[in-house]
Amino acid sequence: VMVLTWSRLPQIAQAQRGVLFVMPHAIVVLLAVLAAITFLIEGAILDWSALLLVDRGLVPKAQGGLGFMLFSISMTVGRLGGDSVVSRVGDRATLVVGSLMAVAGFALLLAAPGAPFAMAGFLLIGLGSSNLVPILFRRAGTQKVMPAGLAVAAITTVGYAGLLVGPGFVGFLANLAGLPSAFAMLAALMCLVTLSARSVTIEAR
Repeated sequence: VMVLTWSRLPQIAQAQRGVLFVMPHAIVVLLAVLAAITFLIEGAILDWSALLLVDRGLVPKAQGGLGFMLFSISMTVGRLGGDSVVSRVGDRATLVVGSLMAVAGFALLLAAPGAPFAMAGFLLIGLGSSNLVPILFRRAGTQKVMPAGLAVAAITTVGYAGLLVGPGFVGFLANLAGLPSAFAMLAALMCLVTLSARSVTIEAR
């Protein structure tokens, strides 16, 4: 048995050998950038939301994590109902409405005169962004310019790079212009999802 198994090892290794990652191109580049933006925003809220709330005097230090908690809850609820929403209104409308809802959440958060308004902002950001990444990944699987597996792998890599690198970039901007300005930049980046919704949902791309 060992001899037979050993004789097959080179063939097995050769069969499993293949390209694990390729640089995205065409529409996959746009999908990857939008995924990175969405992951970046999630990472920034995880790392910086408590400091934003405390520095603005909206909550005491002990309650600084409330914003991220509400963001996570609303994102979970949004994802649980996401399939139903997308099946009714489609990918494009979900991207547009969701990203605009997230932008409105950032505006409410940054203009909040008190904690309840800020918390409502986090709820809007989480709910609005909840189905963006699933749609982007699904679109990666249906585009025609790259093999679906390689496209999804590329978008996953670029997206999680945004999650890892993004919060540090937000901290750099906060050091230069202040944390509210850095969060305003996140809202501006989310607007790119709105503007790109039509491009990434055109069939047979």
